Amino acid sequence: MFQNLQMFILFLQYQMSSNNMNGQSYDNSNNSNGDILSQNQQKGWWTIGIINCQHKYMTAETFGFKLNANGASLKKKQLWTLEPAQSGESVIYLRSHLNKYLSVDSFGNVLCESDERDAGSRFQISISAEGQWALKNESRGYFLGGNPDKLVCTAKTPSKSEYWIVHLAARPQVNLRSVGRKRFAHLSESQDEIHVDANIPWGEDTLFTLEFRADEGGRYALHTCNNKYLNANGKLQNQCNEDCLFSAEYHGGHLALRDRQGQYLSPIGSKAVLKSRSSTVTRDELFLLEDSLPQASFIAGLNGRYVSVKQGVDVTANQDENGENETFQLEFDWTTHRWALRTTQDRYWCLSVGGGIQATGNRRCADALFDLVWHGDGSLSFRANNGKYLAAKRSGHLFAVSDGIDEDTCKFYFYLINRPILVLKCEQGFVGYKQPGNIKLECNKATYETILVERSEKGIVHFKAHNGNYWRIEGEGIAVDSAQPSDGFYLELREPTRICIRSTNGKYLGATKNGAFKLLDDAADTATQWEF
Repeated sequence: MFQNLQMFILFLQYQMSSNNMNGQSYDNSNNSNGDILSQNQQKGWWTIGIINCQHKYMTAETFGFKLNANGASLKKKQLWTLEPAQSGESVIYLRSHLNKYLSVDSFGNVLCESDERDAGSRFQISISAEGQWALKNESRGYFLGGNPDKLVCTAKTPSKSEYWIVHLAARPQVNLRSVGRKRFAHLSESQDEIHVDANIPWGEDTLFTLEFRADEGGRYALHTCNNKYLNANGKLQNQCNEDCLFSAEYHGGHLALRDRQGQYLSPIGSKAVLKSRSSTVTRDELFLLEDSLPQASFIAGLNGRYVSVKQGVDVTANQDENGENETFQLEFDWTTHRWALRTTQDRYWCLSVGGGIQATGNRRCADALFDLVWHGDGSLSFRANNGKYLAAKRSGHLFAVSDGIDEDTCKFYFYLINRPILVLKCEQGFVGYKQPGNIKLECNKATYETILVERSEKGIVHFKAHNGNYWRIEGEGIAVDSAQPSDGFYLELREPTRICIRSTNGKYLGATKNGAFKLLDDAADTATQWEF
């Protein structure tokens, strides 16, 4: 799954539960974020693109194990897995999409044919003042360079041709965890700073978008959920400028972000304000970028109130306002393809004796797993482990007692709370404008456009661009030219990283092979699933 993600960071060195993405049984009671992780993540591997001074990507061709540096964008052949060596934090291996290791032979030839690591495949990382990487082959003592035709390893000291920009590749929306403080970053109450003091990443305030700026020297901007950018001085601002750009550095599987003055971001003071201060890297300057699991709220169709655990262990649809107690983290079980719903008190919805639903579970078990059944009107129903559907009583209490889906009591409206900003991707690429200045969107772009999500009634959301205009269905495509909310959409969660998007007229938003949008009448199981 992770090899196919085309943008951004492969999430780094988690606290690991015993499960992984292969769907084995697991218990995550010791994992603060409830993440389901791959073995690669545990080891602190990164998936990256590597760009030379001519703005071309290092490429491993599919046939003949040929290497060059002529990739125009980050696609499958331009993906490299950075694997840390155990002997030192700056020594790494690079593995191609063909699972072959980059190496240098005794004559200085650069190869990528071996299935195993060897002495010639070890590289040391050094970072320039501008944040570019130089890769020194440990056995040869020469630096790796590249041109459009081939890679070479002949330079004793790095020059322009031996410096590379590293494009981190995975989904860009993440939670930011401080290694030193062992806390998560979140938007401050005043919404003008980032504080690193949250025990768990709960709600939209803990979601950050790490934006890659290829035209700014391959640096990164930290974009918050309130559509602002972090300045190195610790303040948030509306526009991104030089003081909002940071170079990404690799330190033993962790990330450090360095500003243009050579100082690193770290949490400072009693409020743990995120800003630049130190010119050296300690644990305080190191971060993990963790996968942001979907968190949602549900409104009962019966009474129009939010499902909540505010009043105790009973899961009850009785609240008029949405807050922490009305937000639930959805964690996918790959064995059963069902969902567990976690509360901010670190408990799970659980089927109790008599069919009631209570937030009493502290471990994964069959009675804490639910099927999500989606309907064409933007609602969904929950099917419990006893095969019954959850129904809301007049008091708001939920009971798994219904054999069928009652229109009034068994339907709930879904809102994806911790995605006020969306980045969407399909097999063809990211969703972005057809060309600069155009109002038409396509879904085959190498870089993405961020999409603002506005919630409306009964599960409807509207998509808004940064120019202030809304998405509008135009024929079979999508235009961004409406000054007022126009066409609405429903979001349907399919996997931890994938959603289907359905228009209010019942058709799914699909992707074609040429990158165009198309409205599809496909059934839910064949609709386009968008990575988000």
